[in-house]
Amino acid sequence: MTISLANRVNALTPSSTLAITAKAKELKSKGLDVIGLGAGEPDFNTPENIIQAAYQSMQDGMTKYTPSGGLPALKEAVINKLKNDQKLEYKNNEIIITNGAKHALFTLFQVLLNEGDEVIIPTPYWVSYPEQVKLAGGVPVYVEGTEEHDFKINAQQLEAAITQKTKAIIINSPNNPTGMLYTKEELEALGKVCVKHNLLIISDEIYEKLVYGQHTHTSIAEVSPELKGLTIIINGVSKSHSMTGWRIGYAAGDQSIISAMTDLASHSTSNPTTTSQFGAIEAYEGTQDTVETMRQAFEKRLDIIYDKLVAIPGISCKKPQGAFYLYPNVKEAASMAGYDKVDDFVTGLLEEAHVAVVPGSGFGSPENIRLSYAVSLELLEEAVERIRLFIEKKINDNK
Repeated sequence: MTISLANRVNALTPSSTLAITAKAKELKSKGLDVIGLGAGEPDFNTPENIIQAAYQSMQDGMTKYTPSGGLPALKEAVINKLKNDQKLEYKNNEIIITNGAKHALFTLFQVLLNEGDEVIIPTPYWVSYPEQVKLAGGVPVYVEGTEEHDFKINAQQLEAAITQKTKAIIINSPNNPTGMLYTKEELEALGKVCVKHNLLIISDEIYEKLVYGQHTHTSIAEVSPELKGLTIIINGVSKSHSMTGWRIGYAAGDQSIISAMTDLASHSTSNPTTTSQFGAIEAYEGTQDTVETMRQAFEKRLDIIYDKLVAIPGISCKKPQGAFYLYPNVKEAASMAGYDKVDDFVTGLLEEAHVAVVPGSGFGSPENIRLSYAVSLELLEEAVERIRLFIEKKINDNK
């Protein structure tokens, strides 16, 4: 029997991240020593105090349904976090707890977009943004953040991209895959355009706690009361507290939008996992020492591995300011190694040097690759050495 699938699913683009991960697992299953740098999650375990809080909640019988929008106690913890970190005031009905930040985004697009509504997505972008927009009937509109401008767009570019169908813009800072941050001044400039056109701002701040050097994270909602009113903040505990598998995120913003998201969640997921919510309460209310310990470890890895990477012929890279990814331009290196396309270079790197990286084509910039440094420093150094030897061998073979 042949079953036809829905058009919305047939239109999806497969995840490049998952594809390279699957290929790496296949090679590993054959006994090959593959180093995977595609990870989008910290390599640290969830802090013990969080694990214990979740365990205790189960022992106390907290294993039943919760309200669809999340436990009131967790909403309060999020409200206090936003007040302490961003000096932003929210009410209980302006917060929804979701099954991870990805679910918050998906639900938001579902309640926000009508057929043909446009969402401006700066490139490079996280792979799921355009696919989620398309699933909601929307149209992704890409605006290029060039390497020369640290992969960020400016107010003039935003203004030029707006049409009568434009509904929202996504701002992801720190950015996945580039690790770059928007400054307060840059956000102010973008914000003026958003206010002028009454444009909803979707501010994905999931890497907020992972910022390095003298750089600081600013939420566009902090810039002015007007911008706070236009902004839906998306965040969660996955990256900050190494809780990717716990699936707890949240959205904060306009009450009518949050209410619609909550209604939709009541018909799709019922509620976020109860035990995970109790863990998230402890994540926000307990000690934050482990968050800083992890941040420092990532910064140390970045400082060491960055210099080694950019020393490789044909590779250039903007030094990331946050998150845990390097996003080098390898077009010249690929060409020197005999590859016309970076995607083919990535395949060769995996099959011959046994290093798995994610091609930039999946993020909207085909000259780059994404390397995660959420693995041990020892593996990082070995991986970069393999990349160097791979390129040098290809250059010699092509002489």
